[in-house]
Amino acid sequence: MGDHMNTPTSDAAAGFGTGETAPSAITVAVIGLGYIGLPTAAILASNGAAVIGVDVNTATVDAVNEGRVPFAEPDLGVFVAGAVSTGALRAQTGTPPADAYIVAVPTPFNADRSADLSYVDAAAAAIAPQLRGGELVILESTSPPGTTRRMADVILAARPDLSLDGSGGRPAVLFVHCPERVLPGRIMVELVTNDRIVGGLTPEASAAAAALYSRFCQGSIHQTEATTAEMAKLVENSYRDVNIAFANELSVISENLGVDVWELIELANHHPRVNILQPGPGVGGHCIAVDPWFIVAADPENSRLIRTAREVNDAKPARVVASILEAAEGSEAPVVAALGLAFKANVDDVRESPAVAIVRSLAEQRPDIQVLVGSPHATVLPRELAELPNVSIAETDKAIAEADVVALLVDHDVFREIRREQLAGKRIIDTRGFWRAWA
Repeated sequence: MGDHMNTPTSDAAAGFGTGETAPSAITVAVIGLGYIGLPTAAILASNGAAVIGVDVNTATVDAVNEGRVPFAEPDLGVFVAGAVSTGALRAQTGTPPADAYIVAVPTPFNADRSADLSYVDAAAAAIAPQLRGGELVILESTSPPGTTRRMADVILAARPDLSLDGSGGRPAVLFVHCPERVLPGRIMVELVTNDRIVGGLTPEASAAAAALYSRFCQGSIHQTEATTAEMAKLVENSYRDVNIAFANELSVISENLGVDVWELIELANHHPRVNILQPGPGVGGHCIAVDPWFIVAADPENSRLIRTAREVNDAKPARVVASILEAAEGSEAPVVAALGLAFKANVDDVRESPAVAIVRSLAEQRPDIQVLVGSPHATVLPRELAELPNVSIAETDKAIAEADVVALLVDHDVFREIRREQLAGKRIIDTRGFWRAWA
């Protein structure tokens, strides 16, 4: 299929196959009000749609209905408060009838790193009774190849009177995958400015989804089929994971050779066709640390490079823990200042964060170590750390002052303000290269 550049391709696409619902009157149900669902609901509600957000968490539903955001994301609060105040956005726990559904639920992996699609299945089961025919059903959750078809199969099995092509006498139900491609901390900007990929089980479904996203998307909207759209998101994050793995592997090799990896990378990047990324303590977040495994699961025999990159990045937290434990040797009742919990700089999102894994492993391996977490953004310990008696949150300056070992785990901008004299006499584990001249 060719690219679609922000204009509906037909009246049927604009009305999602029914010809009855004008774009200005559309009702959209967004299933899942997390880091992607709530911003999507808010931006649609701010662009003429009547939006009903659906979430199983009553605290999230209550917060949204009060115009509040249950997590930190710049500018999102303004959009939510405005949309709620005008009546364009409301939230509830049950799935309502709607013209379009956007499913933005979690797709974590199981212990064997296969995808847990139970949340997608539950959303599909809840949508099925509400359908009349002609609705648009979009899966935004990052998913293994074939998940959009699976979602359609769940719905159509529950509703044999409906079909993909209208053959049952009712208008066709339009199923699409549209992966999100936004960066935490910039979601409200990138929802508007980034290109979008829409992949339908039918060309009509792709066109209908393109029409919906054109309400707010200023980037190009590229139409394809569903499996290609699913793979596109996985490939984007696997590409990044492979490149990060190269940098992380270089850091291990450089440490063994007594080489400053940051200087090495800086010098290598002077080559006009080389752009090596920066190493770190591992890879986290809801995308890069998870999505490559979906490709590995889809074709284990031929995804050797992708698997190896995941293994390299997954091994980094254990190396950091070993370095911290070595630095703590010789101290009686050692105190470690662990700086940062989030999976990336300047956000509060701790999903799949290597920093959390490092703190947990450190505290569990050495119960005699007191770990003071300096975390200016994620100011409450996640559950897996809160239950550990030797881990606590502290002001960054206090954590450093009391510590024998200072471990920089996240490259928050605020940590650049730490002064050299604050680290005097401390053993430093700098996974981000901020203080390599001071160590």
